[in-house]
Amino acid sequence: MRVFVTGATGFIGSALVPELINAGHQVLGLARSDAGANSLRGAGAQVHRGDLEDLESLRSAAAMSDGVIHLAFIHDFSKFAENCEIDRRAVGALGSALAGSKRPLIVTSGTALAAPGRSASEQDRPSSKVPRVASEEATDALGSQGVRASVVRLPQVHDRVKQGLVSYLIAIAREKGVSAYVGEGLNRWPAVHVLDAAPVYRLALEKGTAGARYHAVAEEGVQLRDIANAIGRGLNIPVVSLSPEQAAAHFGWLGLFVGGDIPASSAQTQMQLGWRPTAKPGLIEDLNNMRYQEA
Repeated sequence: MRVFVTGATGFIGSALVPELINAGHQVLGLARSDAGANSLRGAGAQVHRGDLEDLESLRSAAAMSDGVIHLAFIHDFSKFAENCEIDRRAVGALGSALAGSKRPLIVTSGTALAAPGRSASEQDRPSSKVPRVASEEATDALGSQGVRASVVRLPQVHDRVKQGLVSYLIAIAREKGVSAYVGEGLNRWPAVHVLDAAPVYRLALEKGTAGARYHAVAEEGVQLRDIANAIGRGLNIPVVSLSPEQAAAHFGWLGLFVGGDIPASSAQTQMQLGWRPTAKPGLIEDLNNMRYQEA
């Protein structure tokens, strides 16, 4: 299968491209820069130049492909709502090129959108009040157009270099001189190693069904207090508890997420796709072994 991958040079994309190639697929990767293009060629992929706001470029690449995996997202959280709408339009453009063909389109979303306070399942639908819901709404709209569109929801994706939103927690801890959590820090974030996340996309491409949600979750919920303690050890700084009022000032935009209890299950994904997280390090193990002086 020839697969068009947006975000192919990013954190997850860099793991997904070899995952697809090793499974016998050809990869056409989206690249914005010469450096990105060179990286893709070095990984054995073909290159398609463009970006998320070049909708015609997205349509043309999707039209020449047997399937599409959409990983790219603009991670500027100061313009989060605006970037979610850019993603909505990108999903629509990709899907329009696949209409009527039943060729698969896999769209990326997040587990944090569904069922805060309890373990979210693949059946849960996100609140329409959350800007990131735009990606899932756009995916659902493609079903009536004959597109085999489905969603992979991600938790905190990690290795020893990056850890999703936890990377921002590390940056704030370094800046403020303390590693903080909110209240008792018992709220939970799900997590998955990047090398366990990549196979979920491949399996969703090969075996997924239209309208399905898949959760790339290995650890259902890691307590924020444990995350803060690991960061404190790594940076050799104090670990403190903050009130919700203090958290808003301390964490800035990240304060919207830090106090959230957002565990998620992948039981249905594992059953439907035959995916099993392997013995990759957990989030805390990666935090304990990362080189903080280089982060």
